[in-house]
Amino acid sequence: MQGKNIFDTLSERGFIKQVVYKDNLYKMLGEKSVTFYIGFDPTADSLHVGHFLQLIVMSHMQKAGHRPIILIGGGTAMVGDPSGRTDMRSMMTKETIRHNVECFKKQMSKFVSFEGENGAIVVDNGDWLLNLNYIDFLRDVGTKFTVNGMLAAECFKSRMERGLSFLEFNYMLMQAYDFWVLNQKYGCELECGGDDQWSNILAGIDLIRRKEQKEAYGMTFTLLTTAAGTKMGKTAKGAVWLDPSKTPPYEFYQYWRNVADEDVENCLKLLTFLSLDEIAELVRYKDERINRAKEVLAFELTKLVHGEELANECVSMAKAAFSGDTENMPQKTIAKGITSVADVLVAIGAAPSKGEAKRLIEGGGIRIDDEKVSDVFAAIAEEKLKSGFVLQKGKKNFFRVTVSE
Repeated sequence: MQGKNIFDTLSERGFIKQVVYKDNLYKMLGEKSVTFYIGFDPTADSLHVGHFLQLIVMSHMQKAGHRPIILIGGGTAMVGDPSGRTDMRSMMTKETIRHNVECFKKQMSKFVSFEGENGAIVVDNGDWLLNLNYIDFLRDVGTKFTVNGMLAAECFKSRMERGLSFLEFNYMLMQAYDFWVLNQKYGCELECGGDDQWSNILAGIDLIRRKEQKEAYGMTFTLLTTAAGTKMGKTAKGAVWLDPSKTPPYEFYQYWRNVADEDVENCLKLLTFLSLDEIAELVRYKDERINRAKEVLAFELTKLVHGEELANECVSMAKAAFSGDTENMPQKTIAKGITSVADVLVAIGAAPSKGEAKRLIEGGGIRIDDEKVSDVFAAIAEEKLKSGFVLQKGKKNFFRVTVSE
């Protein structure tokens, strides 16, 4: 391996949280192409911002010469990972999981290459988990773990008071088994994941050591959170998705354009491929000039997910919104008969419910053609409904609204 050790790159950008056998892993990453895997449970038909960081890690590591295995949890999704949860996940059918897996593959192709010597491969743990003989599994894998040791794991602690089902208790063993299978079939030596996966990763390393008498490695990454410690990727309307039909590109762009000042630098380091020098220059000023860094962040991420053409369109729409250029700002159409401001807010997706729409109005955050709306029962004037109008939500969200014919 030539060039900079990927461990240094990930460390400098703030990715790495915990590592198993750090010195040996560092040496190995600098000397050869390492096959590693990251798991994704297909619990929806689109990836969301919570997956973003893992996708960026895969891309960084592949560019450094290492080979990614994308493990889709078609088998483990039938059970559900209890890590980071206080309730039990809903059961999923095989058909739903299969559909979600196909959607994931398409989205992931924007982040990693499936060609060349270290081209990424996609595997589904349903291929080996769904046909397991339970008795054989217990004898082969179950004997390598103690119940006391498993109950001490962080991923189970939050569930003990509410009740941890035996179904979920098996999840750690299955993820450990995944690592062992990938180690045997593909020479996979490293499992990566969010820091909430630490206990599951340790279980896999332990299983390989016990079964094969050899070392395997683990590396976890910081979770994508705000400076205040809350998970990023949530809005009033729900998760920020990578699928444009779930989160339109302009809304995706605006989410990143509106991140808090104190979160911009971290997002640029973790989610873009800009050099650290470029990032340092962008965030050098902590006054209104930080807005330039937010614009770059929003553009880079929108380009990565939706392509450069759509990213440029989003930039033009955002500029139009601020300059009053109604032709190029986001266009929304509402059905005839919708006349109240609160109903309009819900209809165009600017508020998730009528109650939330009324709260926005009460808070003074809504304007129609630059006039503040203060009455929660206010209606749009008939002439505005005929000609169209500009609705402003807060300081940064503008919509050109017309009524369908």
